[in-house]
Amino acid sequence: MPEPFTLYKLIVLYMLEKVDFPLTNSQISEFILDREYTTYFTLQSVLSELSESGMIHQETIRNTSYYSLNTAGEEALHYFQNRISKSIRDEIDQYIAENKMELRDEVSVISDYYKNTADEYSVHCIVKEKYSNPIDLTITVPDETQAKIVCRNWKRNCQRIYEYVMKELL
Repeated sequence: MPEPFTLYKLIVLYMLEKVDFPLTNSQISEFILDREYTTYFTLQSVLSELSESGMIHQETIRNTSYYSLNTAGEEALHYFQNRISKSIRDEIDQYIAENKMELRDEVSVISDYYKNTADEYSVHCIVKEKYSNPIDLTITVPDETQAKIVCRNWKRNCQRIYEYVMKELL
């Protein structure tokens, strides 16, 4: 049986390997903390160490951290995967199978904004899929309040916007 900290790292790597999209800090935390594998602070240390060691890639967009598996993490997992008990692997497999669509939908629609050189705000709206971004749109608005509104509404309306654009262009 591996030491607990190593086991937590392997659990995170295993979860990331089972999906073809990044998982957020809250998605990983929800699974691990709901099953009381460890504490929140220990999990944050695990994620930090995995990121610093190059096992996972961390991207932060609008205060949300997204994690994906790097090659080094894949190699480590394949070498040490047998150190995760079958029951834990089965729990992860079941959780991913039951929640994959919700997990994917939560991370596939992203928006962020930044102040541009014209002293306005550019809002970057994306719909991500495994190997492409069907929509990658940047909109300029005059102030931060409007940028926040666009970000908030993007998730809710992206499907309808995509359908409208495709209908009008094809």
